[in-house]
Amino acid sequence: MSNDAATAEAEGTAETVTPVPEPIPHGLGASLPPADARAKTEGTFPYAADLWAEGLLWAAVLRSPHPHARIVSIDTTHAREMPGVRAVVTHEDVPGTPLHGRGGHADRPVFAADVVRHHGEPLAAVAADHPDTARMAAAAVIVEYEVLDPVTDPEQAFEAEPLHPDGNLIRHIPLRHGDPEAAGEVVVDGLYRIGRQDPAPIGAEAGLAVPRPDGGVELYLASTDPHGDRDIAAACYGLSPEQVKIVVTGVPGATADREDQGFQLPLGLLALKTGCPVKLTATREESFLGHTHRHPTLLRYRHHADAEGRVVKVEAQILLDAGAYADTSSDALAAAVAFACGPYVVPNAFIEGWAVRTNNPPSGHVRGEGAMQVCAAYEAQMDKIAKKLGLDPAEVRLRNVLATGDVLPTGQTVTCPAPVAELLQAVRDFPLPALPKDTPEDEWLLPGGPEGAGEPGAVRRGVGYGIGMVHMLGAEGADEVSTATVKVQNGVATVLCAAVETGQGFTTLARQIVQETLGVDEVHVAPVDTDQPPAGAGCRGRHTWVSGGAVERAAKMVRTQLLQPLAHQFGMSTELLQIADGKITSYDGVLSTTVAEALDGKELWATAQCRPHPTEPLDEAGQGDAFVGMAFCAIRAVVDVDIEIGSVRVVELAVAQDVGRVLNPAQLTARIEAGVTQGVGIALTENLRTPRGLIRHPDLTGYALPTALDTPDIRIVKLVEERDVVAPFGAKAVSAVPVVASPAAVASAVRAATGRPVNRLPIRPQAAVATGT
Repeated sequence: MSNDAATAEAEGTAETVTPVPEPIPHGLGASLPPADARAKTEGTFPYAADLWAEGLLWAAVLRSPHPHARIVSIDTTHAREMPGVRAVVTHEDVPGTPLHGRGGHADRPVFAADVVRHHGEPLAAVAADHPDTARMAAAAVIVEYEVLDPVTDPEQAFEAEPLHPDGNLIRHIPLRHGDPEAAGEVVVDGLYRIGRQDPAPIGAEAGLAVPRPDGGVELYLASTDPHGDRDIAAACYGLSPEQVKIVVTGVPGATADREDQGFQLPLGLLALKTGCPVKLTATREESFLGHTHRHPTLLRYRHHADAEGRVVKVEAQILLDAGAYADTSSDALAAAVAFACGPYVVPNAFIEGWAVRTNNPPSGHVRGEGAMQVCAAYEAQMDKIAKKLGLDPAEVRLRNVLATGDVLPTGQTVTCPAPVAELLQAVRDFPLPALPKDTPEDEWLLPGGPEGAGEPGAVRRGVGYGIGMVHMLGAEGADEVSTATVKVQNGVATVLCAAVETGQGFTTLARQIVQETLGVDEVHVAPVDTDQPPAGAGCRGRHTWVSGGAVERAAKMVRTQLLQPLAHQFGMSTELLQIADGKITSYDGVLSTTVAEALDGKELWATAQCRPHPTEPLDEAGQGDAFVGMAFCAIRAVVDVDIEIGSVRVVELAVAQDVGRVLNPAQLTARIEAGVTQGVGIALTENLRTPRGLIRHPDLTGYALPTALDTPDIRIVKLVEERDVVAPFGAKAVSAVPVVASPAAVASAVRAATGRPVNRLPIRPQAAVATGT
């Protein structure tokens, strides 16, 4: 600054320099902030629990206190006579098809009629003019039970009396691949148990039902599959799908199908019966009792390997505990069996997989279902091979990793990018974190936290690896299709697509796609309801792929409409014109105009669909091209373990992942970090205990979620952008596979630190106490 300028500034006469605003992120590849971020931080986001309607009634659901019982009688007289009670409904009040369920299995009643099959199963529902009245009336329903012995051990389900008219066996998949007589020089065995995890959404389930003049009903729900929920509700209410409308409200976090139909369906019944709007907000206890959980799994493995550590044959038995109803257990079992050998080349594989009913709480779709359970087991087996041969665990894995062009045990050729070796090498070669100093100032570094019970001299550091794989979209012939409409009017674009924003970032992605394709800055994504064409459930990365693909196609059709008049005017094809930074230019520079000028008051719109290539069901030998695409992740875990008391602190997780293409860097990083953190909870703390089928401590005190203090340093050391040519934009789903790999990596690191086998998740303190201590 010159002396004159300095003097002028000091005297207050210098000109004010207006700062240049930061450019707003734009299009694919930019870290565009979520459109709902401000509303959520300010507390104005429209969650279902905040909804209101004139003449509102409140609902409550009576749930079974027993995991297994015969219902002798249900007496609703006292509840109906209570002042303020407007309606009480039971199984006798379900007018249509009384069964519902997901995954193609309609095996679950709206209300238990003759038999209670799990703790928390709905028996009746009440509508009253005050929430306290509704709860007291639900408690006043008198149910006489004949308590039965519950079947809670899935191994006993094979010989037990049928718990359901459809029997106890939901599905059996025998996979046969290669030579059954093949054998290796080294054989390792393992028995592994994976506990039950809960999705534990930030907000418990809530909903509002409003009767319609045509005799139908509108449901305002945090649904992740509105059209699927509508069809189930319509069948149970005895209505046509057109008479039931679901409006999706703000979803308070979802890892997949988080909604509890055990209160959704009674909610609509009460609205139809009373002719009034009815609202229900579940307590945290009701949330734990109502929605589905991750499948507890028992796994028996035997690996054969040669003297160099190369796997020759894998034999495994996988048993999924589906709980009382089938839900999505068939899909989870298919993933578990297909990926039972992991992202490794296994020439001979013989896997038996079963999903069975028990009187435990129902299991369903939770992020990485099936794949997470087997990953913990096959990675433990790889550690055992390395230990038996005296080899480095990472080296043993590198000698076996899968690559593009290899064949899965299902017989399907891996045609998508599979840079597994590159991912593993990246995390293996990443510098290790510094060792903690044995000084009082650094006591917070000890397992157990500040002033923990452990001693620095008892702490051992371990390094372990986990490599996970998941499939994207549906499998085994599922018709994955989504429809989207893009409209442009007055320079503003609107996207209509029934893809629900569950936190995976679809609405942000849709805005980026339209910005990239049309050069329009202002893009709005319309609220979701079932008046729009279906887009399917919000899981397995399908909205990034299928719904994003539909938005892209619709936007490209609008782009053609926009460019055709200009191309015709200058005698060229639309392919010779490009849109960038809000401008339209031709390849030779003759044409140069803005998008706003080209629109000039026009209204353009187009509707398009995206449907990936078809898949096929696994056959009687577990063979078939069952998956559209796959994603992979490698994680190196570093842990500190107090080998005297068994406490574990995860120091660092180094992550390398194949993502196809980075569409939103900030959003992608957040999704990976969230998945890794969820995996830490699965590894160390999250275990929904159900002794004799009863959910113990159904709250966030008894169910220990990892907090910010439990989250380790997460280092994303490499993102491999090798585009999948069959996927729109070439991108892959990123959320599920870190959940799959991180628990296995943490368990591997604890094994390295303690020398213990660690064959159960979550890891119990006694399993982390070193031998001889």
